[in-house]
Amino acid sequence: MDIAKISKQLEDTGYIVLAKPLVDKLLVDLLRRCQEDDPTRFHAAQVGRGAAKKKINSMRGDVIDWLDASNSTDKIYLACMEELRLGLNEALYLGLFDYESHYAIYGKGDGYAKHSDVLQGKKNRILTTVLYLNEDWQACDGGELVVFDPTGNIVIATVEPTFGTMIIFLSESFPHEVLVSHATRRSIAGWFRVSGS
Repeated sequence: MDIAKISKQLEDTGYIVLAKPLVDKLLVDLLRRCQEDDPTRFHAAQVGRGAAKKKINSMRGDVIDWLDASNSTDKIYLACMEELRLGLNEALYLGLFDYESHYAIYGKGDGYAKHSDVLQGKKNRILTTVLYLNEDWQACDGGELVVFDPTGNIVIATVEPTFGTMIIFLSESFPHEVLVSHATRRSIAGWFRVSGS
């Protein structure tokens, strides 16, 4: 990844969309991992944290599986994110402490209503990353990520979930939503966090 380019764009606008920042082999391996072939792996996503977590179908409809550092493919992806974390800390002094991420699968008819990635009462998620794993995605398949300005009223970016595309943005600054998918939509969502979260 071009950390200098990413840092500059984050400093200037607070977000960046990257076309295939990772090598094809890793993307293919990640796609293979993001399959709903093991019902014990993927489970319905919830909203909130800890005891306040709950499933709200009207809010989000995806199923998720957290990345596992003991899996060789996940370990390579997490190493790429660690390299990015260190580079961004050096360039922007963000104090990023760790990274958490999960695979997400949206079925036909699923989306995620407008929301912020910062959990209530906590300042912990600083940067959001989303990597898309959808081969042969067509515009008619929907599932775009719509990013709003900090007021939540003006659309500043619409990102098609095409294979290998990644968006990185300041978690606290940009409300966003996933439009309804008309095909199965796969991605990895992740968050760089500060210490003490």
